[in-house]
Amino acid sequence: MATTAEAAIDQSADPIDRLIAAHRPGHGLARAFYCDPEIYRRDMERVFRRHWHCIAHESVIPNVNDFEVFRIDTEQVIVTRTADGSVHAMLNVCRHRGAEVCTKQKGNARVFVCPYHAWTYANDGSLRAARLMPKDFKREEHGLKTLHVRVVEGLIFISFAEQPLDFSEVENLLHATCGQYGWASARIAHRETYPVSANWKLAVENYVECYHCGPAHPEYSQTHALEQPLHMIEALNEAMEARTCALGIEVGSGNHWQTSREGREAIHAFRYALYDGVQSGSEDGKAVAPLMGRFTDFDGGVTSIHLGGTTFLVCYPDHGMIYRFIPKTADSCEMELIWLVDGKAEEGRDYDLAKLTWLWTVTTAEDKAIIEHTARGVQSHYFVPGPIAPMEQNELRYINWYLDEISRA
Repeated sequence: MATTAEAAIDQSADPIDRLIAAHRPGHGLARAFYCDPEIYRRDMERVFRRHWHCIAHESVIPNVNDFEVFRIDTEQVIVTRTADGSVHAMLNVCRHRGAEVCTKQKGNARVFVCPYHAWTYANDGSLRAARLMPKDFKREEHGLKTLHVRVVEGLIFISFAEQPLDFSEVENLLHATCGQYGWASARIAHRETYPVSANWKLAVENYVECYHCGPAHPEYSQTHALEQPLHMIEALNEAMEARTCALGIEVGSGNHWQTSREGREAIHAFRYALYDGVQSGSEDGKAVAPLMGRFTDFDGGVTSIHLGGTTFLVCYPDHGMIYRFIPKTADSCEMELIWLVDGKAEEGRDYDLAKLTWLWTVTTAEDKAIIEHTARGVQSHYFVPGPIAPMEQNELRYINWYLDEISRA
């Protein structure tokens, strides 16, 4: 029975904070975390505007003055490459009356002219012209709102935060992982966006656990040993690491999965084996593209990276995958998949696009169906979350991380 003090705290606490306090350790999240618009708004403020997000591979804007617009929740971010080759990111919001200054999804432009009153911005966000404004108007004070940007191993990261989280551990681990696979010199072979009628957390929770892989992903489970409990694939993992070392390569791993309490970004990189004789993530387990980076042969392994709560990376010796989770509303999100290949590889000559994309296209279609089944189920007022299984340890870690993030302003 609650004490008088506990009852007073319960009655005065914010409703969301009460839900966090009522969370049962070792169990999934309650219904409201997937359905409540107010919790979604807090997610945006305390997760998405606090953490770093991979928004693209820089080969999406290969040339000077190239740009593309990316949408997250209600925000639109223009990513550009300026004359000196550097990458910039800014909000697509005119500093005069708020109109979109960039009206195309992608292209090549030195300036963006607001269609409303013709304020003109350079592609680094600085204001170049504001017609008929008074003489004391200071253009330098009215550039587009710029975001913090880091480019590491070809990956473009942005942060909406005024003071972004320390990125040094992320940068070091990406060099030790993606760097060995040659991602800095890779290029995008294909991009596909999957709209999902579900809260973004349901999509992320599905991604981080492989408890469902056996029953839900028979194609993936034929080649990837992660569908087995860890103690059952230890011998396969040891053989994989031996092959990697024999190639003269040290692919890093490391666990810096942490909340933002200490001001640092979260990242966890781990490696796991493919089944014997499997080279890559494909329909038949055979290679689908030329080897990348330092790899001169296949080591029978995969490197997986979880980063900042919304970014997930998969490294095979012959291709790479970027998984982006993009919130749209309280009950909808998108999953964008980006396939990477060696920068010199040519479609039709070095790889068949259908074979390259087959496995993760099939797997993601299955995931979309599973996530939407779950989204409809958790809408029930009678839904009570059950206990997390041992094979869902990454989901349990993610849930605990998420609850800590949204519990702090």
